[in-house]
Amino acid sequence: MREKPDALERLDLRIRWGAYDIRVLRFHLTRFPPGRTIAFHKHDEYEFHFIPKGRGKVILVDKEYALKPGQFYLTGPGVLHYQEAHPQEAMDELCLHIDIRKSEEAVQEDAWECAEAEACIKKLANLPLYPVQDLHGAMQRFLEAYEACAANFSGSYITIKQNVIQILLRAIRAYDSAGGIEQLPTKEMKSYRYDRAIAFMRANFMHPLTLEDVAEMLLLSPRQLQRLFKELHQGLTFTRILEDIRLAHVCQELRGGSSSIEQIAGRTGFASGNYLHAVFRKRYGMTPSEYRQSNQLGGNNYVQNL
Repeated sequence: MREKPDALERLDLRIRWGAYDIRVLRFHLTRFPPGRTIAFHKHDEYEFHFIPKGRGKVILVDKEYALKPGQFYLTGPGVLHYQEAHPQEAMDELCLHIDIRKSEEAVQEDAWECAEAEACIKKLANLPLYPVQDLHGAMQRFLEAYEACAANFSGSYITIKQNVIQILLRAIRAYDSAGGIEQLPTKEMKSYRYDRAIAFMRANFMHPLTLEDVAEMLLLSPRQLQRLFKELHQGLTFTRILEDIRLAHVCQELRGGSSSIEQIAGRTGFASGNYLHAVFRKRYGMTPSEYRQSNQLGGNNYVQNL
């Protein structure tokens, strides 16, 4: 399929299956270069994602899963998902997008076929959101459909349509087979990423540090990280949180030593003593020297550490 990865997409494939009309919207092979990401998005249709080669990860709604060769996962209408190839390894993905609608025409099909189609479509709408192994060879049906398209032999069109149905059936069977397997535990990714970001900032507050630096460490966009901070840190921004961390260390030094304000500024990530003086006074209503004096005299500590 590498020669013409979108060859099947050029066909107008419409399939009647029992009481349903299935329209193939996309049917292709795509390649993710190492580190390539596709930001959170969703579709109005079903999308079958198969991984024939490479590694990566997918986030389905708010849970992250590693991807490896031989796996596939399904995203249905409205399911939010994020995709990413491994930083050092490309990832191939076979994709089938289909729109499924109840037929408006009178159904005059085989009763068994109608019943099977009905049962499978209902299962499709309720499949769990996690990857499973392609246990029944659905992936091979992409290649068979492509070969039928390329060769254009007698019966190619019906062969391609049959392979589309087989992809659906074999995908559902894979989830049926995996139904009794307990899934490995996964992290609650929002809290996990937030905790990692705060830990990184606390470990590196003394150096120049930007939102982009922290986002890159977490493999997030700066916008995603800023949104995460606002959601989990009382609506505060990255700049305010980093300033809080630095000021907590400034207060600690003021209480426990005699270093100059310039020296303390240099050790806590502030550009200069004058800048630290201005930030400190704006935040706490007193200068660093007044804060030091009040603590040396046994006064109250008005500053709460982060």
